[in-house]
Amino acid sequence: MACAREYSGRMADFRSRLRDPAPLLLDGATGSELQRRGVDTRLPLWSASALWMAPQAVAALHREYVAAGAEVVTANTFRTRERTLAQAGRSDSARDWTRRAIELARASGARFVAGSLAPLEDCYSPALVPDDAALADEHGAFAGDLAAAGVDLILCETMNTVREACAAARAAAATGLPTIASFVCGTDGRLLSGERVADAAAVLLALPVVALAINCTPTGSVAQPLQELLDAARGRVPCGAYGNVGKTDAIEGFHCTGEFDAEAYAAAAMGWVEQGAWFIGGCCGTGPEHIAAMRKRLNVRSNPN
Repeated sequence: MACAREYSGRMADFRSRLRDPAPLLLDGATGSELQRRGVDTRLPLWSASALWMAPQAVAALHREYVAAGAEVVTANTFRTRERTLAQAGRSDSARDWTRRAIELARASGARFVAGSLAPLEDCYSPALVPDDAALADEHGAFAGDLAAAGVDLILCETMNTVREACAAARAAAATGLPTIASFVCGTDGRLLSGERVADAAAVLLALPVVALAINCTPTGSVAQPLQELLDAARGRVPCGAYGNVGKTDAIEGFHCTGEFDAEAYAAAAMGWVEQGAWFIGGCCGTGPEHIAAMRKRLNVRSNPN
């Protein structure tokens, strides 16, 4: 009973935080940062393999993000679903993997723990999106696992089509948890499916989402789709952004290019805040140093003297 009250209180606390005008800082990448630290993140399991092979590395990374100033830590659930485990030839319980990921995130002491709900297939390949029945069934089951494990909110991230973004957000919102929907875009400013951000936003705003975002888009290309998202939202829900700083790899998953170091990334992120982004963070290629640089700039912005 006490746990249920605590869980309900955290959800209410996050909804209250949504009304605070001070920008919210998310954490940075998990998979690419674990890869940088020498953890095996080969596909298809990507970051999920670390939950059993190197849980101490996952726990340490979460703690470092909190120490860097992140209010929200996203649990390492990007690939803890039955479909991915089956692709890796495993028959383990997806629910157990998800629970383990959330326990590690909760132990970091973060103010809020988000559950990452990703596309069923490759997030950079919109042509692989399954049919509507599979989307409803599998996102529904996974959202239920996230809720049962005690996340404070669900982050439907790296969505490359409007169709899957809707299915994911609908499933997440059905749990009663605060739900954020986030789109991955190309350098042309459109979803990887070719759909316009404004059209995606219009459809998602008809669902009970609490915020919208752009993520895993090249950092130098975030501003355009973010502005389109802000214009479409018209203040109905807060919007945010967290970009990547590298390129995808078919075997390892991701490679950093070094184009945006922590300070350059933080400068770009502050530009998103000036555009109107209410929350910022980091996606693939970013680490605790990027979050710390953003926190420093946000603190200066809040206390200019």
